Amino acid sequence: MNTTQIIEARSGAVTDEMYVIARMEGKDIEYIREKVASGRVVILKNNLRTNSTPIAIGEGLKVKVNVNIGTTNKKSTIDEEIDKVRISEQAGADALMDLSTGSYIDDTRTSIIQTSHLPVGTCPIYQTGKNTLDKHKNIAKLSKEKMFSDIEKHCKDGVDFITVHCALTRFALMQLQQQKRLMGIVSKGGAMLACWMEATRKENPLYENFDELLDLLRSYDVVLSIGSALRPGCTQDSFDRAQSAETIVMGELVKRARETGVQVMVEGGGHIPLDKIIPTVKTIKEYTDFAPLFIHGPIVCDCAIGYDHITGAIGSSLAAYSGANFICSSRPMECLESATTVHIKNGITAAKISAQSADLAQEEENAVKRNKEIAIAKTEYDWKKQTENSIDATVFDGISPAKKKKPCTMCGAYCSMKSFKKVN
Repeated sequence: MNTTQIIEARSGAVTDEMYVIARMEGKDIEYIREKVASGRVVILKNNLRTNSTPIAIGEGLKVKVNVNIGTTNKKSTIDEEIDKVRISEQAGADALMDLSTGSYIDDTRTSIIQTSHLPVGTCPIYQTGKNTLDKHKNIAKLSKEKMFSDIEKHCKDGVDFITVHCALTRFALMQLQQQKRLMGIVSKGGAMLACWMEATRKENPLYENFDELLDLLRSYDVVLSIGSALRPGCTQDSFDRAQSAETIVMGELVKRARETGVQVMVEGGGHIPLDKIIPTVKTIKEYTDFAPLFIHGPIVCDCAIGYDHITGAIGSSLAAYSGANFICSSRPMECLESATTVHIKNGITAAKISAQSADLAQEEENAVKRNKEIAIAKTEYDWKKQTENSIDATVFDGISPAKKKKPCTMCGAYCSMKSFKKVN
């Protein structure tokens, strides 16, 4: 059996990656090893990749932020994607997902992996579906062999985690059809598989051949992210019978993955009203034995079109506080237009604010220290420390040196504040 982080951790061994994580998180090395061994923490690091810094996602660690990039059938240049990589790194993203569906998918993926030091994830069925439609004009022609071939190609290229919609079963689809969901399936990968399953009347090949999938991922120590094919596309559909059925299967697959030495996390989210976020997150965590949770959104209302980064930030703050471990940043115009570097930066900044808010509420040591440093820096008018500890340091670029020397102009209370400090 090929070794992986979870296999090594269970044997009592500490890997180089675990040492890196312990330093980054400010945790004892044995704490990291035990969490990896239990499956409640995963380390994103393909064993073929040499240019990346590993990150860990899961229980007791800082909340991490992912950003989706990638070409579309309307915009397809590798240079633009590399620009997105650079802005993502500058804005503080912890990981990238290349969800390309345009031309040059292979070249785009390898260029992103070679350019960035961040962990990179993909959703291989996007490539399988595009190639199938290009060739046959019919998603029912999608084959299990092509699916697994693309998955292995991505792993060989060095991707650190992949989203695979292996928990979408015919039973879950039956629940979806019987309850007549308002928006049906909004997951691109989930929709492809559902169409294939309906056309062929066969079970999901990723579920049916799950052991083969695990053997493949274990060879590269690629983290399996079990995709949420039935996440709700509107608040009316939030955590319905269909999504519940898929989540139960996720729990089964998490257990099987861990038993065979494959690191695994689960996906969730979508559009969830504020009052349902805590119970939804807690239910997913319980069903999946507290596997790390990769949350999309949650978008807390459907009518704030063009402001998805705000509705997503509201939802992800509460989700992360409730137990989600990995936030997927939302762009302002998530579903309306292709991403620009400005959109990506705004989305990452909003997600970083969410992550920091959740970490602070959970009294994560680094978050508490950072916010205390900001408070001290503000009282001392220490612009350098404010810049160093700010989520978006670029906001200080537009402040002139002259203004930085002056006290707060909002209340003009510089003298009274100093006097108050002396009295107290």
